[in-house]
Amino acid sequence: MKVLKFGGTSVGSVQRIKNVANLIVEDGKSKVVVLSAMSGTTNSLLEISGYYRLQNAVGAADVINRMESKYAEIINELYAKEETKLKAREVIRGIYDYIRSFANHPFTIFEERCIVAQGELMSTNLMNLYLQEQGVKVAFLPALEYMRIDKNAEPDFKYIEEHLKEQMAAYPDQLIYVTQGFICRNAYGEIDNLQRGGSDYSASIIGAAIRAEEIQIWTDIDGMHNNDPRFVEGTKPVRNLNFDEAAELAYFGAKILHPTCITPARMYNIPVRLLNTMDPSAPGTMISNSTEEGKIKAVAAKDGITSIRIKSSRMLLAYGFMSQVFEVFDRYKTSVDLVTTSEVGVSLTIDNAKKLDEIVTELKKFGTVQIDTDMVIIAVVGDMKWDNLGFESKVIEAMSDVPVRMISYGGSNYNISMLVKKEDKIKALQSLSKHLF
Repeated sequence: MKVLKFGGTSVGSVQRIKNVANLIVEDGKSKVVVLSAMSGTTNSLLEISGYYRLQNAVGAADVINRMESKYAEIINELYAKEETKLKAREVIRGIYDYIRSFANHPFTIFEERCIVAQGELMSTNLMNLYLQEQGVKVAFLPALEYMRIDKNAEPDFKYIEEHLKEQMAAYPDQLIYVTQGFICRNAYGEIDNLQRGGSDYSASIIGAAIRAEEIQIWTDIDGMHNNDPRFVEGTKPVRNLNFDEAAELAYFGAKILHPTCITPARMYNIPVRLLNTMDPSAPGTMISNSTEEGKIKAVAAKDGITSIRIKSSRMLLAYGFMSQVFEVFDRYKTSVDLVTTSEVGVSLTIDNAKKLDEIVTELKKFGTVQIDTDMVIIAVVGDMKWDNLGFESKVIEAMSDVPVRMISYGGSNYNISMLVKKEDKIKALQSLSKHLF
């Protein structure tokens, strides 16, 4: 059995919902279908939450009414039978009545999560009813009944596997199982989510739980490209990636794939295929355990980086210095991307500057602290083992006209990362493409 995940743009209109339905059933094989909210829906739900937080029920009602009108049009166009339209209207009306129930009540992050979860519930209900109307044997699997995270916000795999299999076993003769991405319950039973892009993660977790044959991530682009097509002309899809290569690219800026998606699939060696709903015949990108040796695969860029340099004579011949520095980041739950060191200093980068002032205050106990903001990490990914002669020199040559603040090489067999100024990002990406591909 395969797991197919479709993102918001893939189900972003009536015609696209119909196209996805055709893709789901065309081979006649059983599969689990994971859906995101229709494009634009999550943003609207967050807007509603913002009004509720400000105790502006009128502002929230305006957004709700616009959304409900939009979904009414979708229902009229999507379904052919009046009976199905009535069912869909009843479901959607119930969801919007639920959202309205939060007006004039205390509003916190917990209530926001409940509202944001409704996007996936709407898209999956619409798809489920459409497939039923087409005569497809389909079962609706509520993610809130099996998808759970623990107290550390990590998937509770034992719980998920047990409860998902129970749900699927209740519908042994069904061809298609439709479920929600992104949403879950936490260890306390509250509605929660896997964060933005979490539908990819949901699909990978489900694939691992049922030991799927393959996990397919359907988007609006034909696989992961070897550079960012927004800034570089002539980019091409990468046809094959190792799990580690894909994880590096996703983490360092390739938007097509959620960074956490790879872990569950890799755990059970389940291939992940990236495909394009706008061009289903395109081969896309296959992510698996196999490695193509001696190849540089792709370049990615991660924006919004802050560089921190700590210069201190106390580092010289001192043990324990590095652990004290990293304990500061641990206390403020801020992850570090790149690290370079010398005898008298350490430079590192973070992508979350919410606690920057507090972190800098503590780091000043160890030495002089210098901050650079609006930086970009450029990652070159492929078979970067140290004995592949000339690979690192090609990368450095490509960057000969771009000022580089930091270089990280050797921490991974798959990545060379460089830190540059925001204004040098496009020049760096274009130069790397010219020299490497």
